[in-house]
Amino acid sequence: MAGIMTPIAGENKSRTCYFYDSDIGNYHYGPSHPMKPHRIRMTHSLVMNYGLYKKMEIFRAKPATRKEMAQFHTDEYVDFLSRVTPDLVEQAAEGTGGPKVAGLAREMSRFNVADDCPVFDGLFEYCSISAGGSMEGAARLSRDKCDIAINWAGGLHHAKKAEASGFCYINDIVLGILELLRYHPRVLYVDIDVHHGDGVEEAFYTTDRVMTASFHKYGEFFPGTGDLKDIGYGKGRNYAVNVPLRDGINDENYRSVFEPVISQIMEWYRPSAVVLQCGGDSLSGDRLGPLNLSMRGHANCVQFIKSFGLPLLMLGGGGYTIRNVARTWAFETGLAAGMELGANIPMNEYYEYFGPNYRLDVPQNNTEDLNTPEYLDKIKTQVFENLRHTGGGGGAPSVQMQPIPRTPLDEDDDVDEDERDPDVRRHQTDTDRRIQRDDEFSDSEDEGEGDRRDRQSHRRLSPRRRSTSRSRSASASAATAVAGTSTSAILVEESTASAAAPTDAPVTADVAPLPTNVACGAEEPLPALAPSAATAPVPAPDANAAGSAAEATATVNAELPVQGTSAARMTTTAEAGEDDARGAAPAETSTSAAGGASNEDVEMGEAGGANGSA
Repeated sequence: MAGIMTPIAGENKSRTCYFYDSDIGNYHYGPSHPMKPHRIRMTHSLVMNYGLYKKMEIFRAKPATRKEMAQFHTDEYVDFLSRVTPDLVEQAAEGTGGPKVAGLAREMSRFNVADDCPVFDGLFEYCSISAGGSMEGAARLSRDKCDIAINWAGGLHHAKKAEASGFCYINDIVLGILELLRYHPRVLYVDIDVHHGDGVEEAFYTTDRVMTASFHKYGEFFPGTGDLKDIGYGKGRNYAVNVPLRDGINDENYRSVFEPVISQIMEWYRPSAVVLQCGGDSLSGDRLGPLNLSMRGHANCVQFIKSFGLPLLMLGGGGYTIRNVARTWAFETGLAAGMELGANIPMNEYYEYFGPNYRLDVPQNNTEDLNTPEYLDKIKTQVFENLRHTGGGGGAPSVQMQPIPRTPLDEDDDVDEDERDPDVRRHQTDTDRRIQRDDEFSDSEDEGEGDRRDRQSHRRLSPRRRSTSRSRSASASAATAVAGTSTSAILVEESTASAAAPTDAPVTADVAPLPTNVACGAEEPLPALAPSAATAPVPAPDANAAGSAAEATATVNAELPVQGTSAARMTTTAEAGEDDARGAAPAETSTSAAGGASNEDVEMGEAGGANGSA
């Protein structure tokens, strides 16, 4: 039986894209480690059983490649993550393995891969899934394919350029922001995790193209950064906002500082896109977090950011009492889709995790709030003063206009399918040839045997979309069905019609130097997954990225790439083959838990790193 959800009164309809890969719950940091990727599968189960799939488009993003990760991380670090395995670590410890493991211990120390950031089976694949969802979400926002993109597998904000930290290996947030910066002149990053978002702040510390705002516990607490006086450097001075909090802050006090600070940032900085890290360890009762937010207090931050109507990328993060994390992220998914979820949790394969009350709620407890009104007023006063130094209403950084590079033609049309490099993205023209009719393998309730989907019963086109779809000539349509491993959910990967042939006139976009301590490059086109006979394919809604651009690199202390640089996950030409109505991909919930993760292992394992956290 599906859960109850009701539309939120007065909500403007938002096009919401939700990214989920069913493999994410199969990865395991270790039996005593507090980080449990299984929580994302629990969240997805709630999302599906509440029926939110009817209100969103669901995608399974292409995992990020090594080349894409190297836009920010060093090649040596990415290469190390791609080849290190638990077996190699064991051989290095025993002194066996010969040249193959020579220097492995030194590399592990250099890249901080140990203890809080252990080596586990499938480490690189786990990082690829996390980063791929965030980059794909950012690309769809930039192409105006959605208003809100959600990737609960992302939000790993501690990872550095060449170092793992706080349960984080690859900084998907930085990679997602770099995607946004190709088309957006200014991006705001907001972090409500209990831990300071040090990795993201460090990446953009010297630029005014990204403003970072972190609300976190400060003091003798991991990572030990995020003082009120840390405001950025050089061109980025006053573009880093830190709100250091004390133990036990409740909903009322959190709101009293969050909303005024964000409002001032919006007024003074005027971002064109927002990335929100929704770390669940700021919730009451978290195993590693000392704050005291209820589910609704946490979700109020999401609702407030959404109210500004800017393109919004919502990501996960920390959160170590996983039943509460799943509750909160499911509730916030509903808010993004304009729906309020009912209090009674529907039946699902993880139903017993939510006992004994089986309610969609995380209440506050009676922890003392050490954040006095005087202390919070002092913080707000200092933050407002710093923002004034950015120049006020006219002080948002200006950005020049430059043409977006044309997408090159495919030079590799005749390569055999089996000979393609799996790490290189397909060109859009190749993707366009992989077409699957939307009337094949039909078996859902609103489709006849082999008949077409009744789209109008799912979604009614708005006047704007009706006029747009009438004016476009659909050239082709492609769909791919992706079978979840242990969830029966039908997930959709982008693989759609080609764009109209580009004209010779250059496309322009605002441009400006990007931050100094990141490195960016161009990628290859995104491939489509082959259809699976095990599931019923669902029509994919729109096109993946088109073309690759000449590779460009910006290293430490060099300017970031010009805004508008072509990317593998984006298209720079007018799109003509969009379907008339992009219905959400219906999905079912899984019938089995993550492999090897028992209830006791998931909830009761000892914390391996008292303060370390995503």
